[in-house]
Amino acid sequence: MEYKITIGLEIHAELKTKTKMFCPSLNNPDEKRPNVNICPICMAHPGTLPVINKEAVKQVLRVGTALGSNLAMEFSEFDRKNYFYPDIPKGFQISQFKYPLVAGGSLNGVEITRVHLEEDTAKSYHFDGKKDTYLDYNRAGLPLMELVTEPVIHSAKQAGDFARELQLLLRYLGASEANMEKGQMRVEANISVSQTETFGTKVEVKNLNSFKAVEHAIDYEVKRHIEVLESGGTIAQETRGWDENAQKTFSQRAKENSHDYRYFPEPDLPKLKLKLVPEFQNLKATLPELPWERRARLSKFGITAEAVEMFVESITVGDFFERVTEKLENKAELVKLASNYVTSDLMSLMKDDPEKTLIKNLSVEDFAALLKMTADGEVSSRGAKDILAVMAKDGSSPKKIAEEKGLFQKSNVEELKKICQEIIIENPTVVADYKSGKEALLQFFIGQGMKKSKGSANPKVLQDIFKELLK
Repeated sequence: MEYKITIGLEIHAELKTKTKMFCPSLNNPDEKRPNVNICPICMAHPGTLPVINKEAVKQVLRVGTALGSNLAMEFSEFDRKNYFYPDIPKGFQISQFKYPLVAGGSLNGVEITRVHLEEDTAKSYHFDGKKDTYLDYNRAGLPLMELVTEPVIHSAKQAGDFARELQLLLRYLGASEANMEKGQMRVEANISVSQTETFGTKVEVKNLNSFKAVEHAIDYEVKRHIEVLESGGTIAQETRGWDENAQKTFSQRAKENSHDYRYFPEPDLPKLKLKLVPEFQNLKATLPELPWERRARLSKFGITAEAVEMFVESITVGDFFERVTEKLENKAELVKLASNYVTSDLMSLMKDDPEKTLIKNLSVEDFAALLKMTADGEVSSRGAKDILAVMAKDGSSPKKIAEEKGLFQKSNVEELKKICQEIIIENPTVVADYKSGKEALLQFFIGQGMKKSKGSANPKVLQDIFKELLK
C-alpha cells in the first residue's frame, strides 16, 4: 500500500550576539563554568523588567530577507508562553505567537511558515549514577530564533538537506555559529504517515542534535508508523525523543497544542513598529553572498561538484581557494589544479585542525607560486606534495624548500639521457617486449627513470627521451 509521508520541521538556532535576549548578561556559548553569565533579569527576580536586544531582532530580519519572506515592519509583539519547568526561571517563556517577525519565504525548495524570536531555556545535566537534575542558567535567556516550515517535506533526506542549508545560511549571515554539537542549532521533526491524502496523526521528535540524527529519526518514525497502521493500530499524538545509542525513538509525553500554553501579549515589553527603526531599513544591502549564490558562481569554475560543495560548506576554505585563483589570474587549468590540491592535499593536512588555523596562516602567494611551479614542470606532483607539507609546517617559500630539498625537476636532456641509457642496458627483456609492440611498458621505463633520479627528473622529458632511444 502507498503511504503519504509528511514532515514539517521546527529549527531553533541560538543567535550570535554580545548579550542575552532581554538582559545585559553575556552570551558566551564557550563558557564552561556554570551559572556565571546570569543576572536578576534572566533569573526572574521580582521587580526586574526585560529590555529587547535590538541586534537579535535585526539578525532575524536579515534571515527573513535572505529567505524572501515578509517582514513584520508594521507591527510585531512578544508573547508569554506559559508552562512550568525548572529550566525556565520565570514560569513562562517570552516568545512570539500571533505576530512573528518573519512570515513566508522558502529555502532549498521548502516553504517557510514563520521565523520568530524567543529566549532560550537553561541547560539540564544528569550525571551517571545520580538521580538529581542539575541546571546551568548560562543559556537561559539567550536569543533563540525559531524557524517553522510548512508540512511539505516528504523524505528524511529532504529534511536533512534543508537543515544543512539553513545552517550554512546562518553562518554566512553571521547570525549564528549553528554548531549542533554545542546545542546552538536544534531540530524538531513533526512526522505523519497516512494511507489517504489527508494528514495522519502528527508525532514530534524533539532535540535532534545532528543531521544524521534528523534523518535516522525520521526514517525510524516512518517505519514505526507504517508497522502500527498495518497491524490495525492507531498512532498516538505525542512528543518523542531520539536514543542515539539504540537508534530508535521513545515516548516522552502527550503532544501539547498551542492553547495549552495560554499565550498572551507580554505586558512588560512594547509593541514593535520596525519601520520606525533606521537600522532595520534596506536590510538587503547588508546581506553577503548567500550559499546558493556562491554555489552557482563556483559551479562555473570548471571544478567538480564535490569541490564546489566543500568550498560552499567551509567559508574559510572557499575564501582561500578564491584568493588563490585570483593570483592565478583565473586560468582554467591552474584553477582546476588549485581545486585538486586544496580539496585533497591541503584538507588532508588539516584533518586534525578543526579551527583551520593552517589555511588561515598559509600564504596565498606562496600556494599559488607552488601551483605554477607544478604546472610549469619545475617540480613533480610528488615533489609539490612534499613542498606543501613543509610550507604548512614552517611557512617557507616553495622555491626555497625545493632548493633545500633538491626537489626541482631535472629537465637537462643530456643529463637525463645518461640515466635512460643505463635503464635500457639494465632491462634488455623489457626493451625487447616494448619493441615487440607492448608500448604500455613505456610507463615502466619512466618509473625507473623517476626512481633512479630520486624523483627529480621531469617525467615528460623522460618520456620523450625513452621514445627516441627505444625506436
